[in-house]
Amino acid sequence: MQQAADVTEELARRVVAAAGTALGVELTPEQALIQASPREGVDYQGNLAMSLGKRLGRPPREVAAAIAEALALDGIADPPEVAGPGFLNFALRKEWLQTRAGALLGDPRLGVPEAVEPRRIALDYSSPNVAKEMHVGHLRSSVIGDALVRLLRFAGHEVLPHNHLGDWGTPFGMLIEQLADLPAGHRAIADLDAFYREARRKFDSDEAFATRARERVVLLQSGDAATLAVWQELVDESTRHFDEVYALLGISLTDKDIYGESFYNPYLADVVDELEKAGLTEVSDGAVCVFPEGFRNREGDRLPLIVRKRDGGYGYAATDLATVRYWTAERGATDLLYVVGTPQAQHFAMLFAACREAGWLSAHAEHVGFGTVLGADGKTMRTRAGATVKLVDLLTEAVTQAAAVVAERSELDAAGQAEVARAVGIGAVKYADLSGDRERDYVFAWDRMLAKEGNTSVYLQYAHARTQSILRKAGGLPDGTEITLEAPAERALALKLLRFGEALKAATAAYAPHKLCTYLYETAVAFSRFFEECPVLKASSPALRASRLRLTTLTSHTLALGLSLLGIAAPDQL
Repeated sequence: MQQAADVTEELARRVVAAAGTALGVELTPEQALIQASPREGVDYQGNLAMSLGKRLGRPPREVAAAIAEALALDGIADPPEVAGPGFLNFALRKEWLQTRAGALLGDPRLGVPEAVEPRRIALDYSSPNVAKEMHVGHLRSSVIGDALVRLLRFAGHEVLPHNHLGDWGTPFGMLIEQLADLPAGHRAIADLDAFYREARRKFDSDEAFATRARERVVLLQSGDAATLAVWQELVDESTRHFDEVYALLGISLTDKDIYGESFYNPYLADVVDELEKAGLTEVSDGAVCVFPEGFRNREGDRLPLIVRKRDGGYGYAATDLATVRYWTAERGATDLLYVVGTPQAQHFAMLFAACREAGWLSAHAEHVGFGTVLGADGKTMRTRAGATVKLVDLLTEAVTQAAAVVAERSELDAAGQAEVARAVGIGAVKYADLSGDRERDYVFAWDRMLAKEGNTSVYLQYAHARTQSILRKAGGLPDGTEITLEAPAERALALKLLRFGEALKAATAAYAPHKLCTYLYETAVAFSRFFEECPVLKASSPALRASRLRLTTLTSHTLALGLSLLGIAAPDQL
Protein backbone atom coordinates (compact mmCIF):
# COMPACT_ATOMS: atom_id res chain seq x y z
CA MET A 1 0.00 0.00 0.00
CA GLN A 2 1.35 3.46 -0.96
CA GLN A 3 2.46 5.63 1.93
CA ALA A 4 -0.06 8.37 2.76
CA ALA A 5 0.67 12.01 3.45
CA ASP A 6 0.21 11.84 7.23
CA VAL A 7 -0.34 9.28 9.96
CA THR A 8 -4.09 9.86 10.20
CA GLU A 9 -4.52 9.27 6.48
CA GLU A 10 -2.15 6.29 6.60
CA LEU A 11 -4.21 4.53 9.27
CA ALA A 12 -7.52 5.57 7.69
CA ARG A 13 -6.64 3.96 4.36
CA ARG A 14 -5.70 0.74 6.06
CA VAL A 15 -8.81 0.68 8.25
CA VAL A 16 -11.19 1.14 5.30
CA ALA A 17 -9.29 -1.51 3.34
CA ALA A 18 -9.71 -3.91 6.28
CA ALA A 19 -13.41 -3.02 6.57
CA GLY A 20 -13.83 -3.86 2.89
CA THR A 21 -12.07 -7.21 3.32
CA ALA A 22 -13.78 -8.24 6.56
CA LEU A 23 -17.24 -6.75 6.10
CA GLY A 24 -17.65 -6.18 2.36
CA VAL A 25 -18.30 -2.44 2.66
CA GLU A 26 -16.86 0.38 0.58
CA LEU A 27 -15.79 3.43 2.56
CA THR A 28 -13.74 6.58 2.08
CA PRO A 29 -10.74 7.26 4.36
CA GLU A 30 -12.70 10.12 5.96
CA GLN A 31 -15.32 7.62 7.13
CA ALA A 32 -12.71 5.75 9.16
CA LEU A 33 -12.93 8.59 11.72
CA ILE A 34 -9.28 8.34 12.73
CA GLN A 35 -8.09 11.04 15.10
CA ALA A 36 -5.13 11.73 17.36
CA SER A 37 -5.69 10.62 20.93
CA PRO A 38 -4.59 12.45 24.08
CA ARG A 39 -4.69 9.23 26.13
CA GLU A 40 -1.49 7.80 27.52
CA GLY A 41 -0.44 4.75 25.50
CA VAL A 42 -2.89 5.48 22.68
CA ASP A 43 -1.61 7.54 19.74
CA TYR A 44 -4.66 7.36 17.45
CA GLN A 45 -8.23 6.21 17.77
CA GLY A 46 -10.71 5.01 15.14
CA ASN A 47 -14.45 5.42 15.78
CA LEU A 48 -15.76 3.77 12.62
CA ALA A 49 -17.28 0.70 14.28
CA MET A 50 -20.10 2.58 16.02
CA SER A 51 -21.64 4.02 12.85
CA LEU A 52 -20.82 0.94 10.79
CA GLY A 53 -22.33 -1.40 13.39
CA LYS A 54 -25.61 0.46 13.20
CA ARG A 55 -25.53 0.33 9.41
CA LEU A 56 -24.82 -3.43 9.37
CA GLY A 57 -27.04 -4.32 12.31
CA ARG A 58 -24.12 -5.82 14.24
CA PRO A 59 -22.62 -4.98 17.65
CA PRO A 60 -19.93 -2.30 17.25
CA ARG A 61 -17.35 -4.27 19.24
CA GLU A 62 -17.87 -7.22 16.91
CA VAL A 63 -17.41 -4.92 13.89
CA ALA A 64 -14.28 -3.39 15.44
CA ALA A 65 -12.84 -6.85 16.16
CA ALA A 66 -13.45 -7.95 12.55
CA ILE A 67 -11.68 -4.87 11.22
CA ALA A 68 -8.77 -5.35 13.64
CA GLU A 69 -8.38 -8.95 12.53
CA ALA A 70 -8.15 -7.96 8.86
CA LEU A 71 -5.85 -4.97 9.33
CA ALA A 72 -2.52 -4.98 7.48
CA LEU A 73 -0.40 -2.52 9.42
CA ASP A 74 2.99 -3.48 7.99
CA GLY A 75 4.88 -2.43 11.10
CA ILE A 76 3.26 0.99 11.48
CA ALA A 77 1.53 0.16 14.73
CA ASP A 78 0.86 -2.74 17.05
CA PRO A 79 -2.42 -4.61 16.44
CA PRO A 80 -5.14 -2.23 17.69
CA GLU A 81 -6.89 -2.66 20.99
CA VAL A 82 -10.68 -2.88 20.77
CA ALA A 83 -11.89 -0.67 23.63
CA GLY A 84 -15.15 0.59 25.05
CA PRO A 85 -18.17 0.30 22.76
CA GLY A 86 -15.96 -0.39 19.73
CA PHE A 87 -13.04 2.03 19.55
CA LEU A 88 -9.89 0.97 17.73
CA ASN A 89 -6.90 2.20 19.73
CA PHE A 90 -3.55 2.40 17.93
CA ALA A 91 -0.05 2.72 19.36
CA LEU A 92 2.58 3.46 16.72
CA ARG A 93 5.66 1.28 16.74
CA LYS A 94 8.92 2.84 17.83
CA GLU A 95 10.84 1.58 14.79
CA TRP A 96 8.32 3.08 12.38
CA LEU A 97 8.29 6.40 14.24
CA GLN A 98 12.08 6.55 14.13
CA THR A 99 12.21 5.89 10.39
CA ARG A 100 9.41 8.32 9.57
CA ALA A 101 10.93 11.11 11.67
CA GLY A 102 14.36 10.59 10.11
CA ALA A 103 12.83 10.78 6.64
CA LEU A 104 11.62 14.33 7.33
CA LEU A 105 15.14 15.64 7.87
CA GLY A 106 16.21 17.68 4.89
CA ASP A 107 12.67 17.86 3.45
CA PRO A 108 11.76 21.57 3.21
CA ARG A 109 8.05 20.64 3.21
CA LEU A 110 8.40 18.31 6.20
CA GLY A 111 6.55 15.54 4.44
CA VAL A 112 3.54 17.64 3.41
CA PRO A 113 2.57 17.01 -0.24
CA GLU A 114 1.03 19.62 -2.51
CA ALA A 115 -2.62 19.35 -3.54
CA VAL A 116 -3.30 16.73 -6.21
CA GLU A 117 -6.08 18.92 -7.64
CA PRO A 118 -5.10 22.55 -6.97
CA ARG A 119 -7.82 25.16 -6.79
CA ARG A 120 -7.84 28.74 -8.13
CA ILE A 121 -8.85 30.82 -5.15
CA ALA A 122 -9.78 34.52 -5.24
CA LEU A 123 -9.26 35.87 -1.73
CA ASP A 124 -10.58 39.28 -0.68
CA TYR A 125 -8.91 40.73 2.41
CA SER A 126 -7.71 43.91 4.17
CA SER A 127 -9.78 46.38 2.07
CA PRO A 128 -9.10 49.76 3.73
CA ASN A 129 -10.63 53.00 2.53
CA VAL A 130 -8.79 55.56 0.43
CA ALA A 131 -8.18 58.92 2.15
CA LYS A 132 -8.42 57.33 5.60
CA GLU A 133 -5.63 56.02 7.80
CA MET A 134 -5.73 52.30 8.49
CA HIS A 135 -6.99 51.61 12.00
CA VAL A 136 -7.30 48.67 14.36
CA GLY A 137 -10.47 47.61 12.56
CA HIS A 138 -8.33 46.63 9.55
CA LEU A 139 -6.00 44.45 11.62
CA ARG A 140 -7.91 41.18 11.65
CA SER A 141 -8.84 41.09 7.96
CA SER A 142 -5.23 41.84 7.00
CA VAL A 143 -3.62 39.33 9.38
CA ILE A 144 -6.10 36.48 8.91
CA GLY A 145 -6.26 36.99 5.14
CA ASP A 146 -2.49 36.99 4.79
CA ALA A 147 -2.17 33.79 6.85
CA LEU A 148 -4.75 32.09 4.63
CA VAL A 149 -2.87 33.18 1.50
CA ARG A 150 0.30 31.58 2.89
CA LEU A 151 -1.45 28.38 4.00
CA LEU A 152 -3.33 27.90 0.74
CA ARG A 153 -0.28 28.55 -1.41
CA PHE A 154 1.80 26.13 0.64
CA ALA A 155 -0.94 23.56 0.12
CA GLY A 156 -0.37 23.97 -3.62
CA HIS A 157 -3.34 26.13 -4.62
CA GLU A 158 -3.20 29.21 -6.83
CA VAL A 159 -4.28 32.20 -4.77
CA LEU A 160 -5.45 35.46 -6.34
CA PRO A 161 -5.43 38.08 -3.57
CA HIS A 162 -7.49 41.16 -4.13
CA ASN A 163 -7.53 44.23 -1.94
CA HIS A 164 -11.01 45.70 -2.40
CA LEU A 165 -10.19 49.34 -1.58
CA GLY A 166 -13.03 51.73 -0.84
CA ASP A 167 -12.08 54.29 -3.50
CA TRP A 168 -15.30 55.32 -5.27
CA GLY A 169 -18.73 56.83 -4.80
CA THR A 170 -20.26 59.56 -2.64
CA PRO A 171 -17.39 59.84 -0.09
CA PHE A 172 -15.07 60.95 -2.87
CA GLY A 173 -17.50 63.49 -4.21
CA MET A 174 -17.55 64.97 -0.70
CA LEU A 175 -13.79 64.92 -0.26
CA ILE A 176 -12.88 66.23 -3.72
CA GLU A 177 -15.38 69.05 -3.34
CA GLN A 178 -13.88 69.88 0.05
CA LEU A 179 -10.37 69.96 -1.44
CA ALA A 180 -11.53 72.19 -4.29
CA ASP A 181 -11.87 75.06 -1.78
CA LEU A 182 -8.34 74.56 -0.37
CA PRO A 183 -4.91 75.56 -1.73
CA ALA A 184 -3.22 72.96 -3.93
CA GLY A 185 -0.21 71.00 -2.64
CA HIS A 186 0.85 67.62 -1.29
CA ARG A 187 -1.48 66.22 1.33
CA ALA A 188 -0.37 63.46 3.65
CA ILE A 189 -2.73 60.71 4.71
CA ALA A 190 -3.29 62.35 8.12
CA ASP A 191 -4.40 65.55 6.34
CA LEU A 192 -6.79 63.59 4.15
CA ASP A 193 -8.26 61.89 7.19
CA ALA A 194 -9.03 65.29 8.74
CA PHE A 195 -10.33 66.71 5.45
CA TYR A 196 -12.66 63.73 5.08
CA ARG A 197 -14.14 64.22 8.55
CA GLU A 198 -14.74 67.88 7.80
CA ALA A 199 -16.29 67.01 4.43
CA ARG A 200 -18.65 64.55 6.12
CA ARG A 201 -19.69 67.20 8.65
CA LYS A 202 -20.43 69.71 5.87
CA PHE A 203 -22.25 67.09 3.78
CA ASP A 204 -24.60 66.36 6.69
CA SER A 205 -25.18 69.99 7.63
CA ASP A 206 -24.82 72.08 4.46
CA GLU A 207 -27.33 71.23 1.74
CA ALA A 208 -25.57 73.38 -0.87
CA PHE A 209 -22.30 71.54 -0.22
CA ALA A 210 -24.12 68.18 -0.32
CA THR A 211 -25.57 69.08 -3.72
CA ARG A 212 -22.13 70.05 -5.08
CA ALA A 213 -20.66 66.83 -3.67
CA ARG A 214 -23.28 64.74 -5.46
CA GLU A 215 -22.59 66.60 -8.67
CA ARG A 216 -18.90 65.93 -8.16
CA VAL A 217 -19.67 62.20 -7.96
CA VAL A 218 -21.32 62.44 -11.37
CA LEU A 219 -18.22 64.20 -12.74
CA LEU A 220 -16.02 61.48 -11.25
CA GLN A 221 -18.10 58.65 -12.68
CA SER A 222 -18.30 60.32 -16.10
CA GLY A 223 -14.52 60.68 -16.31
CA ASP A 224 -14.06 64.44 -15.84
CA ALA A 225 -10.29 64.95 -16.19
CA ALA A 226 -9.82 67.48 -13.39
CA THR A 227 -11.88 65.47 -10.93
CA LEU A 228 -10.09 62.25 -11.83
CA ALA A 229 -6.72 63.94 -11.33
CA VAL A 230 -7.57 64.86 -7.73
CA TRP A 231 -9.02 61.41 -7.15
CA GLN A 232 -5.79 59.80 -8.43
CA GLU A 233 -3.75 61.92 -6.00
CA LEU A 234 -5.91 60.63 -3.16
CA VAL A 235 -5.44 57.03 -4.28
CA ASP A 236 -1.68 57.41 -4.69
CA GLU A 237 -1.14 58.94 -1.23
CA SER A 238 -3.39 56.37 0.40
CA THR A 239 -1.66 53.50 -1.37
CA ARG A 240 1.71 54.76 -0.13
CA HIS A 241 0.33 54.71 3.42
CA PHE A 242 -1.14 51.21 2.99
CA ASP A 243 2.17 49.91 1.67
CA GLU A 244 4.01 51.27 4.72
CA VAL A 245 1.58 49.58 7.09
CA TYR A 246 1.73 46.30 5.19
CA ALA A 247 5.54 46.38 5.23
CA LEU A 248 5.59 46.97 8.99
CA LEU A 249 2.98 44.27 9.60
CA GLY A 250 4.59 41.78 7.21
CA ILE A 251 1.55 41.52 4.94
CA SER A 252 2.22 40.21 1.43
CA LEU A 253 -0.29 42.45 -0.41
CA THR A 254 1.21 44.64 -3.14
CA ASP A 255 -0.09 47.34 -5.46
CA LYS A 256 -0.81 44.75 -8.16
CA ASP A 257 -3.34 43.15 -5.78
CA ILE A 258 -5.45 46.32 -5.62
CA TYR A 259 -8.92 45.89 -7.09
CA GLY A 260 -10.77 48.84 -5.65
CA GLU A 261 -14.42 49.72 -6.12
CA SER A 262 -13.34 51.90 -9.05
CA PHE A 263 -12.01 48.85 -10.89
CA TYR A 264 -15.52 47.38 -11.10
CA ASN A 265 -17.23 50.62 -12.12
CA PRO A 266 -17.18 49.80 -15.88
CA TYR A 267 -19.01 46.54 -15.17
CA LEU A 268 -21.92 47.94 -13.18
CA ALA A 269 -24.26 48.80 -16.05
CA ASP A 270 -23.86 45.29 -17.49
CA VAL A 271 -24.57 43.82 -14.07
CA VAL A 272 -27.90 45.63 -13.93
CA ASP A 273 -28.75 44.75 -17.54
CA GLU A 274 -28.09 41.04 -16.99
CA LEU A 275 -30.09 40.95 -13.79
CA GLU A 276 -33.01 42.71 -15.50
CA LYS A 277 -32.92 40.36 -18.48
CA ALA A 278 -32.91 37.39 -16.09
CA GLY A 279 -36.08 38.76 -14.46
CA LEU A 280 -34.41 39.10 -11.08
CA THR A 281 -34.92 42.83 -10.48
CA GLU A 282 -37.77 44.84 -9.05
CA VAL A 283 -38.17 48.58 -8.65
CA SER A 284 -38.73 49.47 -5.03
CA ASP A 285 -39.15 53.10 -3.98
CA GLY A 286 -37.44 54.13 -7.21
CA ALA A 287 -34.42 51.86 -6.73
CA VAL A 288 -33.57 48.76 -8.78
CA CYS A 289 -33.35 45.86 -6.32
CA VAL A 290 -32.79 42.14 -6.21
CA PHE A 291 -34.68 40.19 -3.54
CA PRO A 292 -32.80 36.90 -3.03
CA GLU A 293 -35.08 34.03 -2.10
CA GLY A 294 -35.38 33.26 1.62
CA PHE A 295 -34.21 36.52 3.22
CA ARG A 296 -36.68 38.45 5.34
CA ASN A 297 -36.60 40.85 8.29
CA ARG A 298 -38.31 40.32 11.64
CA GLU A 299 -41.56 41.66 10.27
CA GLY A 300 -41.48 39.13 7.46
CA ASP A 301 -40.69 41.65 4.73
CA ARG A 302 -38.32 40.61 1.97
CA LEU A 303 -34.78 41.99 2.20
CA PRO A 304 -33.32 43.73 -0.86
CA LEU A 305 -29.90 44.14 -2.39
CA ILE A 306 -30.03 47.67 -3.83
CA VAL A 307 -28.33 47.40 -7.20
CA ARG A 308 -29.03 50.89 -8.55
CA LYS A 309 -30.18 53.71 -6.33
CA ARG A 310 -33.09 56.01 -6.97
CA ASP A 311 -30.76 58.77 -8.22
CA GLY A 312 -29.16 56.43 -10.77
CA GLY A 313 -26.00 55.82 -8.75
CA TYR A 314 -24.75 52.37 -7.80
CA GLY A 315 -24.46 51.09 -4.25
CA TYR A 316 -21.86 48.76 -2.80
CA ALA A 317 -24.14 45.78 -3.48
CA ALA A 318 -23.77 46.41 -7.21
CA THR A 319 -19.99 46.49 -6.84
CA ASP A 320 -20.04 43.25 -4.86
CA LEU A 321 -22.19 41.59 -7.52
CA ALA A 322 -19.77 42.77 -10.19
CA THR A 323 -16.87 41.41 -8.12
CA VAL A 324 -18.31 37.89 -8.05
CA ARG A 325 -19.11 38.07 -11.77
CA TYR A 326 -15.56 39.24 -12.60
CA TRP A 327 -13.61 36.68 -10.55
CA THR A 328 -15.67 33.73 -11.70
CA ALA A 329 -16.34 34.60 -15.34
CA GLU A 330 -13.19 36.48 -16.29
CA ARG A 331 -10.58 35.07 -13.93
CA GLY A 332 -11.86 31.52 -13.65
CA ALA A 333 -11.79 31.30 -9.86
CA THR A 334 -12.97 27.97 -8.44
CA ASP A 335 -13.32 29.45 -4.95
CA LEU A 336 -14.22 32.88 -3.62
CA LEU A 337 -13.18 33.75 -0.06
CA TYR A 338 -14.07 37.01 1.68
CA VAL A 339 -12.19 37.77 4.91
CA VAL A 340 -14.61 40.30 6.32
CA GLY A 341 -16.05 40.88 9.81
CA THR A 342 -18.84 38.62 11.05
CA PRO A 343 -21.47 41.44 11.08
CA GLN A 344 -21.47 41.23 7.27
CA ALA A 345 -22.57 37.57 7.28
CA GLN A 346 -26.11 38.24 6.08
CA HIS A 347 -24.93 40.56 3.30
CA PHE A 348 -22.63 37.87 1.90
CA ALA A 349 -25.29 35.20 2.20
CA MET A 350 -27.65 37.40 0.17
CA LEU A 351 -24.90 38.25 -2.30
CA PHE A 352 -24.06 34.61 -2.95
CA ALA A 353 -27.73 33.70 -3.27
CA ALA A 354 -28.35 36.48 -5.82
CA CYS A 355 -25.27 35.52 -7.83
CA ARG A 356 -26.36 31.88 -7.97
CA GLU A 357 -29.81 32.93 -9.15
CA ALA A 358 -28.14 35.04 -11.85
CA GLY A 359 -25.98 32.11 -12.95
CA TRP A 360 -22.72 33.86 -12.02
CA LEU A 361 -21.73 31.59 -9.18
CA SER A 362 -21.08 27.89 -9.59
CA ALA A 363 -17.82 28.18 -7.64
CA HIS A 364 -17.47 27.64 -3.92
CA ALA A 365 -18.03 30.97 -2.15
CA GLU A 366 -17.49 31.55 1.55
CA HIS A 367 -17.54 34.45 3.95
CA VAL A 368 -14.59 33.93 6.31
CA GLY A 369 -15.91 35.97 9.21
CA PHE A 370 -14.13 37.17 12.32
CA GLY A 371 -14.88 38.91 15.60
CA THR A 372 -13.81 42.28 16.99
CA VAL A 373 -10.63 43.47 18.71
CA LEU A 374 -11.69 44.62 22.19
CA GLY A 375 -10.03 46.88 24.73
CA ALA A 376 -9.56 46.04 28.41
CA ASP A 377 -13.10 47.30 29.07
CA GLY A 378 -14.54 44.64 26.78
CA LYS A 379 -15.65 47.21 24.21
CA THR A 380 -14.34 47.93 20.72
CA MET A 381 -10.72 49.03 21.13
CA ARG A 382 -10.26 52.82 21.16
CA THR A 383 -7.79 55.41 22.42
CA ARG A 384 -8.27 57.00 25.85
CA ALA A 385 -9.80 59.98 24.09
CA GLY A 386 -12.34 57.68 22.48
CA ALA A 387 -10.86 57.82 18.97
CA THR A 388 -10.20 54.87 16.69
CA VAL A 389 -6.73 53.40 17.25
CA LYS A 390 -4.50 53.99 14.22
CA LEU A 391 -2.89 50.77 13.07
CA VAL A 392 0.55 52.28 12.54
CA ASP A 393 0.50 53.59 16.13
CA LEU A 394 -0.50 50.18 17.44
CA LEU A 395 2.32 48.44 15.56
CA THR A 396 4.89 51.03 16.61
CA GLU A 397 3.87 50.52 20.23
CA ALA A 398 4.18 46.75 19.76
CA VAL A 399 7.80 47.10 18.69
CA THR A 400 8.51 49.46 21.61
CA GLN A 401 6.95 47.05 24.12
CA ALA A 402 8.87 44.13 22.62
CA ALA A 403 12.16 46.02 22.79
CA ALA A 404 11.86 46.10 26.58
CA VAL A 405 11.18 42.37 26.68
CA VAL A 406 14.10 41.54 24.40
CA ALA A 407 16.55 43.80 26.26
CA GLU A 408 15.95 41.89 29.52
CA ARG A 409 17.91 38.85 28.42
CA SER A 410 19.35 39.41 24.96
CA GLU A 411 23.11 39.40 24.29
CA LEU A 412 22.64 40.94 20.84
CA ASP A 413 24.02 44.36 19.95
CA ALA A 414 21.70 47.36 19.52
CA ALA A 415 21.04 46.70 15.83
CA GLY A 416 20.32 43.03 16.51
CA GLN A 417 17.99 43.87 19.37
CA ALA A 418 16.08 46.32 17.17
CA GLU A 419 15.59 43.68 14.49
CA VAL A 420 14.47 41.08 17.00
CA ALA A 421 12.18 43.56 18.78
CA ARG A 422 10.36 44.13 15.52
CA ALA A 423 9.99 40.36 14.94
CA VAL A 424 8.77 39.82 18.49
CA GLY A 425 6.43 42.82 18.64
CA ILE A 426 4.77 42.32 15.27
CA GLY A 427 4.68 38.58 15.85
CA ALA A 428 2.91 39.09 19.18
CA VAL A 429 0.19 41.24 17.57
CA LYS A 430 -0.37 38.76 14.74
CA TYR A 431 -0.28 35.66 16.92
CA ALA A 432 -2.75 37.13 19.43
CA ASP A 433 -5.10 37.61 16.50
CA LEU A 434 -4.53 34.19 14.92
CA SER A 435 -4.28 31.92 17.97
CA GLY A 436 -7.95 32.13 18.93
CA ASP A 437 -10.99 31.00 16.99
CA ARG A 438 -11.32 33.79 14.39
CA GLU A 439 -15.09 34.05 14.84
CA ARG A 440 -14.72 35.18 18.44
CA ASP A 441 -13.85 38.63 19.78
CA TYR A 442 -10.61 38.93 21.69
CA VAL A 443 -9.20 41.38 24.24
CA PHE A 444 -6.01 43.17 23.23
CA ALA A 445 -3.59 43.02 26.20
CA TRP A 446 0.15 43.69 25.92
CA ASP A 447 1.14 41.69 29.01
CA ARG A 448 -0.59 38.55 27.77
CA MET A 449 0.57 38.93 24.17
CA LEU A 450 4.24 39.39 25.13
CA ALA A 451 4.32 36.74 27.86
CA LYS A 452 7.29 34.36 27.65
CA GLU A 453 5.12 31.47 28.87
CA GLY A 454 1.85 30.14 27.54
CA ASN A 455 0.41 30.09 24.04
CA THR A 456 2.15 33.20 22.68
CA SER A 457 4.40 33.88 19.73
CA VAL A 458 7.14 34.91 22.16
CA TYR A 459 7.14 31.44 23.70
CA LEU A 460 7.38 29.84 20.27
CA GLN A 461 10.12 32.23 19.15
CA TYR A 462 12.14 31.48 22.29
CA ALA A 463 11.71 27.75 21.69
CA HIS A 464 13.00 28.15 18.14
CA ALA A 465 15.91 30.32 19.31
CA ARG A 466 16.81 27.64 21.86
CA THR A 467 16.98 24.98 19.13
CA GLN A 468 19.31 27.22 17.14
CA SER A 469 21.47 27.87 20.20
CA ILE A 470 21.88 24.13 20.77
CA LEU A 471 22.84 23.55 17.14
CA ARG A 472 25.36 26.41 17.20
CA LYS A 473 27.00 25.00 20.31
CA ALA A 474 27.05 21.55 18.72
CA GLY A 475 28.84 22.89 15.67
CA GLY A 476 26.03 21.89 13.32
CA LEU A 477 24.03 18.78 12.50
CA PRO A 478 25.88 15.46 12.17
CA ASP A 479 25.55 13.48 8.95
CA GLY A 480 22.85 10.84 8.66
CA THR A 481 19.14 10.62 9.45
CA GLU A 482 19.03 7.93 12.11
CA ILE A 483 16.85 8.81 15.09
CA THR A 484 16.46 6.63 18.16
CA LEU A 485 13.59 7.09 20.59
CA GLU A 486 14.34 5.65 24.01
CA ALA A 487 12.98 8.19 26.51
CA PRO A 488 9.24 8.99 26.69
CA ALA A 489 9.94 12.68 25.98
CA GLU A 490 11.80 11.76 22.79
CA ARG A 491 8.92 9.66 21.57
CA ALA A 492 6.36 12.33 22.46
CA LEU A 493 8.32 14.97 20.56
CA ALA A 494 8.78 12.77 17.48
CA LEU A 495 5.08 11.92 17.44
CA LYS A 496 4.14 15.59 17.68
CA LEU A 497 6.52 16.49 14.85
CA LEU A 498 4.94 13.86 12.60
CA ARG A 499 1.56 15.57 13.08
CA PHE A 500 2.61 18.80 11.34
CA GLY A 501 0.84 17.82 8.11
CA GLU A 502 -2.34 16.95 10.00
CA ALA A 503 -2.36 20.37 11.69
CA LEU A 504 -1.84 22.16 8.37
CA LYS A 505 -4.61 20.18 6.73
CA ALA A 506 -7.04 21.05 9.54
CA ALA A 507 -6.09 24.74 9.55
CA THR A 508 -6.34 25.08 5.77
CA ALA A 509 -9.57 23.14 5.33
CA ALA A 510 -11.43 25.21 7.94
CA TYR A 511 -9.68 28.52 7.16
CA ALA A 512 -8.71 28.36 10.83
CA PRO A 513 -5.13 29.47 11.54
CA HIS A 514 -5.65 28.89 15.26
CA LYS A 515 -5.44 25.14 14.64
CA LEU A 516 -1.87 25.59 13.43
CA CYS A 517 -1.11 27.91 16.36
CA THR A 518 -2.31 25.29 18.84
CA TYR A 519 -0.16 22.64 17.17
CA LEU A 520 2.96 24.84 17.24
CA TYR A 521 2.42 25.63 20.91
CA GLU A 522 2.05 21.95 21.74
CA THR A 523 5.22 21.24 19.74
CA ALA A 524 7.13 23.90 21.70
CA VAL A 525 5.88 22.40 24.97
CA ALA A 526 6.95 18.92 23.85
CA PHE A 527 10.38 20.26 22.94
CA SER A 528 10.71 22.00 26.32
CA ARG A 529 10.00 18.72 28.10
CA PHE A 530 12.47 16.91 25.81
CA PHE A 531 15.13 19.56 26.52
CA GLU A 532 14.64 19.24 30.27
CA GLU A 533 14.61 15.42 30.40
CA CYS A 534 16.96 14.44 27.58
CA PRO A 535 20.46 16.01 27.58
CA VAL A 536 21.44 16.83 24.02
CA LEU A 537 24.98 18.18 24.05
CA LYS A 538 25.92 15.99 27.03
CA ALA A 539 24.12 12.84 25.89
CA SER A 540 25.54 9.56 27.18
CA SER A 541 26.88 8.46 23.78
CA PRO A 542 27.85 10.04 20.44
CA ALA A 543 25.02 8.15 18.69
CA LEU A 544 22.44 9.39 21.19
CA ARG A 545 23.81 12.94 20.93
CA ALA A 546 23.49 12.82 17.14
CA SER A 547 19.94 11.49 17.37
CA ARG A 548 18.87 14.22 19.76
CA LEU A 549 20.50 16.87 17.58
CA ARG A 550 18.44 15.58 14.68
CA LEU A 551 15.24 15.82 16.75
CA THR A 552 16.26 19.35 17.72
CA THR A 553 16.84 20.23 14.06
CA LEU A 554 13.48 18.82 13.05
CA THR A 555 11.81 20.82 15.81
CA SER A 556 13.57 23.98 14.64
CA HIS A 557 12.43 23.47 11.04
CA THR A 558 8.85 22.75 12.14
CA LEU A 559 8.54 25.83 14.33
CA ALA A 560 10.15 28.10 11.72
CA LEU A 561 8.00 26.80 8.86
CA GLY A 562 4.82 26.88 10.92
CA LEU A 563 5.43 30.45 12.07
CA SER A 564 6.27 31.54 8.51
CA LEU A 565 2.91 30.20 7.33
CA LEU A 566 1.32 32.52 9.89
CA GLY A 567 3.43 35.42 8.63
CA ILE A 568 5.56 35.49 11.80
CA ALA A 569 9.36 35.60 11.91
CA ALA A 570 11.41 33.04 13.86
CA PRO A 571 14.67 34.75 14.91
CA ASP A 572 17.70 32.51 15.43
CA GLN A 573 18.66 34.51 18.52
CA LEU A 574 16.68 36.35 21.17
